Amino acid sequence: MFFLDHIWLIPLLPAFGAAMMFFFGRKLQKPAVSAVCVGVVVVAFLMACGAVWQYTGWTTANGNQPYQKIVYTWLGSDTGHMNYVTHDGQTAAVFKTDVGFFLDPLSSVWLLFVTGVGMLIHIYSIGYMAHEGGYYRFFGYLNLFMFSMLMLVLGNNYALMFVGWEGVGLCSYLLIGFYFHRKSANDAANKAFIVNRIGDAGFLLGMFTIAWYFGSLNFSTVTQLARENYNSLLGSPIITAATLLLFVGACGKSAQLPLYVWLPDAMEGPTPVSALIHAATMVTAGVYMVARSNALFVLAPTSMWVVAIVGALTAIFAASIGLVQNDIKRVLAYSTVSQLGYMFLALGVGAFSAGVFHVFTHAFFKALLFLGAGSVIHAMSGEQDMRNMGNLAGKIPITYRTMGIATLAIAGIPPLAGFVSKDEILWRAWLASPWLWAIGFVTALMTAFYMFRLVFLTFYGQPRMSHEVEHHVHESPTSMTMPLVVLAFFSITAGWLGWPGSLGGSNHFEKFLEPVFAREGATVEAAETAKPAGEEKGGGIEYGLMALSVAAAAVGFGMALRAYSKAGKDYPEPIAVAAPPIYDVLYNKYYVDEGYDYLFTGRRKLGEVRLGAMGLGEASSWFDSRVIDGTVNGAGWSTRTFATISNWFDKWVIDGLGVNGPAILARMLSYPTRLLQWGLVQWYALVMVAGLVGFAFYYVYH
Repeated sequence: MFFLDHIWLIPLLPAFGAAMMFFFGRKLQKPAVSAVCVGVVVVAFLMACGAVWQYTGWTTANGNQPYQKIVYTWLGSDTGHMNYVTHDGQTAAVFKTDVGFFLDPLSSVWLLFVTGVGMLIHIYSIGYMAHEGGYYRFFGYLNLFMFSMLMLVLGNNYALMFVGWEGVGLCSYLLIGFYFHRKSANDAANKAFIVNRIGDAGFLLGMFTIAWYFGSLNFSTVTQLARENYNSLLGSPIITAATLLLFVGACGKSAQLPLYVWLPDAMEGPTPVSALIHAATMVTAGVYMVARSNALFVLAPTSMWVVAIVGALTAIFAASIGLVQNDIKRVLAYSTVSQLGYMFLALGVGAFSAGVFHVFTHAFFKALLFLGAGSVIHAMSGEQDMRNMGNLAGKIPITYRTMGIATLAIAGIPPLAGFVSKDEILWRAWLASPWLWAIGFVTALMTAFYMFRLVFLTFYGQPRMSHEVEHHVHESPTSMTMPLVVLAFFSITAGWLGWPGSLGGSNHFEKFLEPVFAREGATVEAAETAKPAGEEKGGGIEYGLMALSVAAAAVGFGMALRAYSKAGKDYPEPIAVAAPPIYDVLYNKYYVDEGYDYLFTGRRKLGEVRLGAMGLGEASSWFDSRVIDGTVNGAGWSTRTFATISNWFDKWVIDGLGVNGPAILARMLSYPTRLLQWGLVQWYALVMVAGLVGFAFYYVYH
């Protein structure tokens, strides 16, 4: 049981690589940087495989229980010095959070594709970043991201998950802004960081609500309490509030309406960053969090419907924008947002296993598409606009073939990976609501169209690049093409793990996840037992819906073939020709960024008055400085003036006239008397003699 007992080493290995780059990366040569940073991820992947393999044997002996490895107590202790009162106002809970690692079927799935796809992207980056500056810094950021993502996946409680959650947010900021000398990259990094903080606030509030309600943040404890008290907690307003707050966090990290706006701009980072963070791993963190909290979400039917509706609307909204985008990476970015909407649609209708299965298959074909796009950009000397490509199929054949496989997979062509997972989601959406299925179906049609549009504009038609660029087009080095081939293989075969029973399969993937979702899945499916004839699993309606899904992919292919397979330099955009106003709205992404710009940043002005929240901020600043501070300063001036007058009145009126005035007057009036009352006997005798002489003289004279 070496790998299970040392599962804590899996995230620490990339952390070691990041630390090496932080302290010594500047002094290391590129081969040494590659050896350290790629080597630790390869070892982490091998240890992850060993841990999952040993876990499958361990569960047999322990009744499908999750494996936990507690390293130490992080927050709180058994002494009770961090006690608090739970929601009932009487029960005292001890806040205690461990640094512990949690392995069950759900975390095993994420562990395998995070380390596996991450390893391939690290290898790919050796060739892609070979001539870039900041080589050690780039790989240090990638390793730090791997550490954060693995902590998010393997943590045994919400607090430790939040550490990884914030870590991947930091790494996305660093990697999106890797080309920091470009203003657009800095703006995109700031946008990603700020938008994710909005979602993170929801995550924190949801986490605090769970701790207050259940007295614990440990996944096993919360799940057990939720399952044991299902009947009493079903529909609880507090559970509904907690799950909706958690979903706000998921909307931020997994780019759902209305917090999706950071993901398309994140394409400013290097292409391996787009593949690793914004296609295969980081953006699925919200899906993982909702899936991990499945026992809570089934207690809140309102939250489930919110998740399903937001997911469906995000899927069709982003897909419609992708129809007309020209930057090859932005098409894939909006495709990612759309596919994430599919995943949340599945979770919202209770198809937890189907949603996780789509995460699994999506990791391979979307990483392949992004890495293939990077190979195209590498061949085109940095060009990303598909209008300046064309006729590349024969010049970069490996890139062309592997991207073609990924396109077939995401379009849902059987028997590739995307067909199986997407069909399961659409079937469960139909059972929940035909309207949700209709949105998913239209999204599938759009997905096939814009993905085949990408292939035809890039690899077919007339060459539309300059002669100099065309002369230098070449296939990427082996370090870049080898990961493409491996990902193409899994884009074909990964879906076979979940091949449905209605098509003669045994759906091993769903059975593997049964210990995590079986009880919640049974609860959601209980409402579907009374479906009309033909809607049972494997019935006629399912086969009909499956055929419609494949037909949608074929129609999308046909439309793209007709419009773009022979595209020249001035090819017409079908939507622009048919409906220019609709094209303008889609091309400008429904003006959502402009709306946010108006509401929050306020860069637009009306005359000299700034609009939006920034204008409100300026008005608040004026009110604060002129009214609030003016009132305070006026009160201070009035007080000072009153104090001055009071001091003068006290000095000159009270003390001067009232106290000192009578004393001075008395002194002045007593002065003549003092002249006569000297207290000298001789003076008195002299005055008496003078008086007598005076009287005598008066009488003698008269």
